[in-house]
Amino acid sequence: MEEGMTLYEELQARGLLAQLTDEKEIADLVNAGKATFYIGFDPTADSLHVGHFMALLLMKRLQERGNRPIALVGGGTAMIGDPSGRSDMRKMMTVETIDHNVECFKKQMSRFIDFGPGKAQIVNNADWLRNLNFLEFMRDIGAQFNVNEMLRARCYVNRMESGLSFLEFSYMLMQSYDFYRLYQDYGCQMQFGGDDQWSNMLGGINLIRKKLSKDAYAMTISLLLKHDGTKMGKTSGGAVWLDPDKTSPYDFYQYWRNVDDADVRGFLRKMTFLPLAQIDEMDHWEGAKLNEAKNILAYELTSLVHGEDEAKKARDGAQALFGSAGIVNLDNAPETVLSDADFREDGTIGILTMLVKAGIEKSNNNARTDVKAGSVTVDGEKVTDPTAAFTKEQLKTAVLLKKGKKTFMKMIYKA
Repeated sequence: MEEGMTLYEELQARGLLAQLTDEKEIADLVNAGKATFYIGFDPTADSLHVGHFMALLLMKRLQERGNRPIALVGGGTAMIGDPSGRSDMRKMMTVETIDHNVECFKKQMSRFIDFGPGKAQIVNNADWLRNLNFLEFMRDIGAQFNVNEMLRARCYVNRMESGLSFLEFSYMLMQSYDFYRLYQDYGCQMQFGGDDQWSNMLGGINLIRKKLSKDAYAMTISLLLKHDGTKMGKTSGGAVWLDPDKTSPYDFYQYWRNVDDADVRGFLRKMTFLPLAQIDEMDHWEGAKLNEAKNILAYELTSLVHGEDEAKKARDGAQALFGSAGIVNLDNAPETVLSDADFREDGTIGILTMLVKAGIEKSNNNARTDVKAGSVTVDGEKVTDPTAAFTKEQLKTAVLLKKGKKTFMKMIYKA
């Protein structure tokens, strides 16, 4: 706890709260550690990504002060797809894929949230959405919604020109029904979500108050996300995942190490557990000192996701890549091991293949472009010939494959 601050005041000071419906009641509940709240996660992939990360950290922060989180995985709503922040319709997923993704989410969430009797819960909205009777649902729930009001919601307005299916139009009803069920079945009084979810969250409150009573105890908060789920965690190489098999601890570290200068202090406040006084001291850091702040951010967040050991390896790999006098130090650099299967019949491997194997390039065509442009080096020597190749003998001793100034991989052959 920040000295001299209530939890609610700390959430405000960290820039985590944007919009609220019942400020006094929310503050009283969270400060007393008596809030039961939920955040929803639609399992559209088999890993959580950085876009989910801030919500998970908020849940952790609130739970540490006695409040009870409910992680709602959308095994039902994922069959529709949230239109918020989208310019097109989401790809339909099979039930088997959705259920697999749900299980992956559950495992990852356990790194951040303490689940168990009397603690946090994981709830799947497939339990009540997949077997709904359409006519009964529309008579009972659909009748509570005004279409004119729904059409003014930002999540729909953004899609009206490109086309909005009725399937997606029903998403607000489904998410509102989630809160209604959680309120009734689990005593959940509060919901959190990103700014793009505000209309859906209000729909849930209105549904509860219409169905139960005007004075029904339901509240909501919208998180202020500097980058919402549609932007945060996106790089030229795709999403930044919390699964180390999809985004290595080193790449995760580097993502945060390379955030925009204007964002670093905001991320330190919103996402780390460092004291605010320590972060405030960084407000006027510039140049090398600002890079130090980025290193602190990257280390803190990598520790939360992958543990301190991996965070130390990632930090050391970044900081010790070049030692004194420009001598390369590969001890802690990320590594790709090449096997016999990676080499051609003549015992060589091409530079383009190496770049793709290292994950530095997504395709041979991209690799060819960068090689011709002079962006690629091997052990500091520029490689401009896309037909260049290396033997097993050359790669028995690790070499440093690098694109530009910040993207690199240690390459080594092991029989």
